[in-house]
Amino acid sequence: MAQIDPATDSLIGKWMTLNEVAGQLGVPVGRVKQMLRDRKLLAVSRPDGKTSVPAAFLDGNQIVKGLPGTLTLLFDCGFSEAEALRWLFTADDTLPGTPIDAIVRHRGTEVNRRAQALAF
Repeated sequence: MAQIDPATDSLIGKWMTLNEVAGQLGVPVGRVKQMLRDRKLLAVSRPDGKTSVPAAFLDGNQIVKGLPGTLTLLFDCGFSEAEALRWLFTADDTLPGTPIDAIVRHRGTEVNRRAQALAF
């Protein structure tokens, strides 16, 4: 589990504990941990020591459509957990907004193209 710095922590906004994620998704905490191992979700250790998931990764009682594929792409491109999180929540004027905002608005294909371009 990656430790993130205060600057990255401040980009995220709302965070959720693993218990809160499990409650929102309607699954046991063990299933959330499996989602983290499978990289369908991303959790980090915050500066306060709490393991948390960005609330923006959830859409009601499910994971934001397209997020698992984008996470896989970022990790395959060599991003660490902290780097992937920073990239997803850093504003990009050409999207507009952040990559996670674009994924939420179903523009994941464009986000994935940009992530792939960073690897080459």
